[in-house]
Amino acid sequence: MKKLSAEKQASRRAVLAAGLSAAAATGIGIVPDVAEAAEGAPDGTSTLSFAEIPHKLSPVHEVSPGHDVQILLRWGDALTEAAPAWTPETQSAAAQKVQFGYDNDFIAFKPLPYGSNSSTRGLLCINHESTRNQLMFPGFDKRKLDDISKEYADVEIAASGHTIVEVALKNGQWGVNLKSRYNRRITADTEIDITGPAAGHARMRTTDDPKGVLALGTFANCAGGETPWGTVLTAEENIHFFFGGDPKRTSEAANHQLMGLGGERFYGWQAHYPRFNVEAEPHEPNRFGWIVEIDPYSPDKRPAKRTAMGRFKHEAAGVVVNPDGRVVCYLGDDELFQYIYKFVSSKKVNTKDRMRNWGLLDEGTLYTARFNADNTITWLPLELGSGPLTAANGFASQADVLIDARRAASLVGATPMDRPEDLEYNKFTNTIFVALTKNNRRTDANVDAANPRTRNRHGHVIEIVPGLDHTAPTARWQFLFLGGDPSDPAVKAQYHPGVSAKGWLSNPDNFTVDPKGRLWISTDGANDYGFDDGLWATDVVGEGRALTKHFFSCPIGGELTGPTFTPDGTTLFCSVQHPGDTGDDSSFVTPATRWPDFKDGIPPRPSVIAIRTTSGKPIG
Repeated sequence: MKKLSAEKQASRRAVLAAGLSAAAATGIGIVPDVAEAAEGAPDGTSTLSFAEIPHKLSPVHEVSPGHDVQILLRWGDALTEAAPAWTPETQSAAAQKVQFGYDNDFIAFKPLPYGSNSSTRGLLCINHESTRNQLMFPGFDKRKLDDISKEYADVEIAASGHTIVEVALKNGQWGVNLKSRYNRRITADTEIDITGPAAGHARMRTTDDPKGVLALGTFANCAGGETPWGTVLTAEENIHFFFGGDPKRTSEAANHQLMGLGGERFYGWQAHYPRFNVEAEPHEPNRFGWIVEIDPYSPDKRPAKRTAMGRFKHEAAGVVVNPDGRVVCYLGDDELFQYIYKFVSSKKVNTKDRMRNWGLLDEGTLYTARFNADNTITWLPLELGSGPLTAANGFASQADVLIDARRAASLVGATPMDRPEDLEYNKFTNTIFVALTKNNRRTDANVDAANPRTRNRHGHVIEIVPGLDHTAPTARWQFLFLGGDPSDPAVKAQYHPGVSAKGWLSNPDNFTVDPKGRLWISTDGANDYGFDDGLWATDVVGEGRALTKHFFSCPIGGELTGPTFTPDGTTLFCSVQHPGDTGDDSSFVTPATRWPDFKDGIPPRPSVIAIRTTSGKPIG
């Protein structure tokens, strides 16, 4: 394994040289003339001037000095003028459908009006990944999931999915416009179109939907992405937690077991809704695990599950417009030893009429990645008839390939990765950053060049360098850093040599890129090492490459997700999900923290925060 070098791995010249090598390998010839990213300072220090904060374990959040944190949206907050006040002791599904949902994750800020570059008015598009019933309901015993009342189940269904809400900045504070026509909830029982090659296939049909073209709801919505025509992509991830019944007793036994059904379960919805019982409806899980496209600017437009992009435990969607006008979307499957993918659209983006791009993601080719020891990537097509993807191996149609994308990727020889999470495109470098959160099950027998550590408890970040053409069959890859404490030789961490005792991190999860091209990294799992999850940032070019700095720390039990900037970089929106959840001993009555309200009888509330500098200048 090649060690990170401050002169080679940490320089902008190294990034561009890698791009040139990729271009040569693919016959392209040159790398793009990318926008100029922030250069590292001449003495090798970071361009990020904020003061670092220490690692901590605390019931409160902490941010770098000189910044203010506003609690903008909390679970249960009203989204319309007619929404009732949130009453934690007496919740209802009817109220929850017009209130902010639970466990907020991915955030997109969509300027208003459409096509503007506004940083003071826009739509926040926010995922709701999960519900934590023991923290939501007084007296709930999560050991008795199948005894959950219908009222509680309905609240959880209504608290899942996605929120779109209009916000505006006034006198340095963000506020919600409760009168906005754009405000809406998309929940686990909202009607959603099924589109693309798997639409209508026999394995997508159910009792309630015999045509297999209309799903009821989206859930397990983790990270996501944005398209150049103004829509958002929400990723359905850990769908297996939502289904009861024994998958071995169904016609989809192998498929369901590969997706994790039949194992650990967090919900008891099947007690009241047969569609969540795989024995009653064996095809229902096949209708989840997709990328869902939502148009926040068109409140009456039904969302669509884009099946051409494959079915697995989607974490995110990094969207790029290729020089030839086609769209490329980089995708990750968030589980140990799972794979990285890219989708290439067949048609080009219509830059004159945004509405004509609705459906663009229904046609194209899905590829999976093989990471080679020579730092190249081979993109392997997941197409019916390609290599082992034939009827002899159980693939009778392209729909079968996409429904069983995990099995298809394994058969063609994709590289099993250390839990792929976010994949973020950086327009300044024309590269894609990949968060590999961890894999403590990797052994000496199955380490490889891209996943070099056994029992990888701290995760790492890889940079994909495609050259000019993102549709090409090959690319290059390199490390940004390997996580963990660099002062412990046994960890084998690798960063810029100047990283401080405050600046190292574990378990990279979500990314965002600021207006100067620097990478901001949220984490998931730092509590395992005695400190809170939070947000770090680093240059990706220049002498400050891989010099990570600690900016924000969550309250105990919380996970920092969905970071995103306004176009001018003066506001950073983030999600803090499941604050106070430290395990079985944390409940509605006895949470590890009551953040952000800190009032007796009020449980911890997942919330969206808005961070600004006290001077009003751009963050960073």
